[in-house]
Amino acid sequence: MSQIQRPALALAAVPRKRRAALELAREVERRDFAGLYCASVGDNLGLCLALALETERIPFGTAIANLYTRAPSDYAATTALIHELSGGRFRFGIGVSHAPLLSRMGLQAGRPLADTRAFVEAWRGTPRTGEQSPVVLAALREKMVALGGEIGDGIVWANGARSHMLDSLKALPASAVQREDFFVGCMIPTVISDDRAAAASVNRKTLSFYVTLPNYRNYWKEAGYVEEMEAIEKAIEEGDREKIPGLMSDAWLADCTLFGSPDEILEGLNSWYASGIRTPVLVPSSVDGNQMKAFEEVFGLFDSA
Repeated sequence: MSQIQRPALALAAVPRKRRAALELAREVERRDFAGLYCASVGDNLGLCLALALETERIPFGTAIANLYTRAPSDYAATTALIHELSGGRFRFGIGVSHAPLLSRMGLQAGRPLADTRAFVEAWRGTPRTGEQSPVVLAALREKMVALGGEIGDGIVWANGARSHMLDSLKALPASAVQREDFFVGCMIPTVISDDRAAAASVNRKTLSFYVTLPNYRNYWKEAGYVEEMEAIEKAIEEGDREKIPGLMSDAWLADCTLFGSPDEILEGLNSWYASGIRTPVLVPSSVDGNQMKAFEEVFGLFDSA
């Protein structure tokens, strides 16, 4: 296989491992990966502030920050600070999160399109912050993709369907498509292992929560996975969630994640680039260990590619 463009990687910092996460970030930069994007686990904006100071060249950002949990003006002060300290390497990825998660925090889910538009307007309009960072919108379906092209500087999926990307990207206005700096990314759960069944099992576990969310199921139905999503809906209605992993077809899983041998991962990654995703963001997990082990496996993949 010819030399493959290195993707971006997703990073999280959990308690007692935060300094190790920064050391990992510096290693990712040293190895010339395309970026670091911080998942919503923990304080991802705080982690981005640390990355602004602890790294020198690598682009990074949130993927994503929940737009309901802080006031736009409060976010604006922090994002402008990170933008300035990083020398313009930071992208502010935002999204409306999910109704069940918002409910647990005592927050009410609103109208995603209208709320996102209002947030970006208020965030950009905050005075006395200095130059502001680019903003990237979390997207699934066409209306949010179009909004990202209209008011944003990029769009990012999480667990998007590769086979559906070219259709989804048709919703982007020409002005966005023509921008070389317009970010088009997808967070892709990734497990590297010659034990393909074990790797698939890890990704099924990762996506078990997402398939319980109506907005994701509607998206995957749009992408062609009606039978799988309707079967999962039936299991949820019957209170039999233990059946859910077995209802995730191999075809669906292979379309939304990467798993298998090194050669299979690299072949799949090439397909993601061909689908129109400019910046695949691998979300590494491991059959045999934690985040550190998963990153070691990703490093080994590209050392040998």
